[in-house]
Amino acid sequence: MTADTAVGPPSMRDADPAASTPSPVPRRSLLRRCLQSWQLYVLLAPAVVYLVVFKYWPMYGAQIAFREYNPVDGFFWSPWVGLEHFETFISSFQFERIVANTLTINTLGLLIAFPIPIVLALIVNQLPSERFKRFTQAVLYSPSFISMVVIVGMIHLLFSPSSGLVNHAITLVGGEPIFFMGAPEWFRPLYIGSDVWQNAGFSMIIYLAALTAIDPSLHEAARMDGANRFQRIRHIDVPGILPVITILFILAVGNIFNLGFEKVYLMQTDLNLPTSEVINTYVYKVGLQGAQFSYSAAIGLFNSVLNLILLLTFNWVAKKANQSSLW
Repeated sequence: MTADTAVGPPSMRDADPAASTPSPVPRRSLLRRCLQSWQLYVLLAPAVVYLVVFKYWPMYGAQIAFREYNPVDGFFWSPWVGLEHFETFISSFQFERIVANTLTINTLGLLIAFPIPIVLALIVNQLPSERFKRFTQAVLYSPSFISMVVIVGMIHLLFSPSSGLVNHAITLVGGEPIFFMGAPEWFRPLYIGSDVWQNAGFSMIIYLAALTAIDPSLHEAARMDGANRFQRIRHIDVPGILPVITILFILAVGNIFNLGFEKVYLMQTDLNLPTSEVINTYVYKVGLQGAQFSYSAAIGLFNSVLNLILLLTFNWVAKKANQSSLW
């Protein structure tokens, strides 16, 4: 056997290894790639413009929390006072009350309202009739379309001490009418209960969408192994939607200091202020009604920083626990 036949054809032997390596394809410029996918960027543009104009651009005004703002001097020329407004708020006699009210309502809402959409989604997902399933979804989801003003009006009508349906039922069984909207101890149950009724159906749709992504062959295999419906929910459905549950829980915890302003303010009366005064309504009263712009901006910034700390903390905990996280 000759040397040529042992190592291959002369063309392969004499070829330059560098010449056989394909030359790298020049990387397309960013502008060229944007132009080739311009339709996607057009779709993205409204969301980007919204975030820049309404979320990021107003951040420059947060500096008034560190100034004694007045409209004559403007944002940049008002006197700098540092952390004075934050110290005033923390040392205020209302600090403990409004922070405690905000935390109590949101924590109770998180503990009570957060699991209910999950349970509803698991129940609706097991309904055998598709028509009845769609009807149930529509019934549970429809309160989300009702205006907040209408919701609070319905609460006032149902729980009115003179003409409310609830007080009529109480008097029929021999009880005394209750002034629900004026009793501080009833504000939290009414707020959380109406919030569950209004928003549970919307959250349920998210979990139902996550349930549809579960492989049906898992349920078929579980049936063949003798698993009943409860066991399939426990070992297939719940683990399947656990990443979605974790993400939504982290987002909920990150907003635990942000209690909806509209509903709380509409449900407030002079009699239930001890439990209904929260951070957002207090900011509105001292900022717009009291014209203390810098003080209210400091309270709002303090609230946002606390929410950011909670969001980062629970996201870190979720990552350490090998659960789904925001990043």
